[in-house]
Amino acid sequence: METRTHPEDLAIARLRSEFVGYRFWRAVRADGSLGEWVASLHDPAAGVDPTVMCPTAEELRVALVKEGERAELRARFR
Repeated sequence: METRTHPEDLAIARLRSEFVGYRFWRAVRADGSLGEWVASLHDPAAGVDPTVMCPTAEELRVALVKEGERAELRARFR
């Protein structure tokens, strides 16, 4: 039996491995279809905003890199 992994499952797994301070999921629209890619901050050292949402996994990744940079700046000035 052949097992196929959906590309979005791979994208979520990649985000989870790269940004361990967050929890990830896809929002669900009112019509039941998948919506925004969502990251919820669970480690304050990893970011600043408690929730980050973007239309694509790649845009979310870019936003989370910026969040990490913001967290580093915040830590320097404490």
